[in-house]
Amino acid sequence: MEKTLLIIKPDAVERKLIGSIIQRIEKKGLVIKALKMEKITLEKAEKHYKIHKGKDFYNDLIEFIISGPVVLVVIEGENCIQIVRHMAGSTSPIEAAPGTIRGDYSIDTLKNIVHTSDSIESSTREINNFFNM
Repeated sequence: MEKTLLIIKPDAVERKLIGSIIQRIEKKGLVIKALKMEKITLEKAEKHYKIHKGKDFYNDLIEFIISGPVVLVVIEGENCIQIVRHMAGSTSPIEAAPGTIRGDYSIDTLKNIVHTSDSIESSTREINNFFNM
């Protein structure tokens, strides 16, 4: 069964959106296999975003993701990577469709409520970065 990582980012935690986001996942019929809240270390953040190193927004990504607690969620289900990405919506709050997590809650491209894995390879790497599974 496919697994993916969802990170509920510091802006969503601060705005008390954790329950609303998790409820969407559960109502969709996906299974939560692991869940924890933590403040991501600089080392884990750099490992997580290493694909963006050298890009002009890299430092902002790192600063934001370590700025406060996040909720890390491992989700399991058939085709869950694409399903969760579709549920999250576009990273741009202007382009994110109403009914998606970002379309309903996001107001900033950087502070865009959630992170979702984009492939099986990314999912495996990201889950291993944050969980001992």
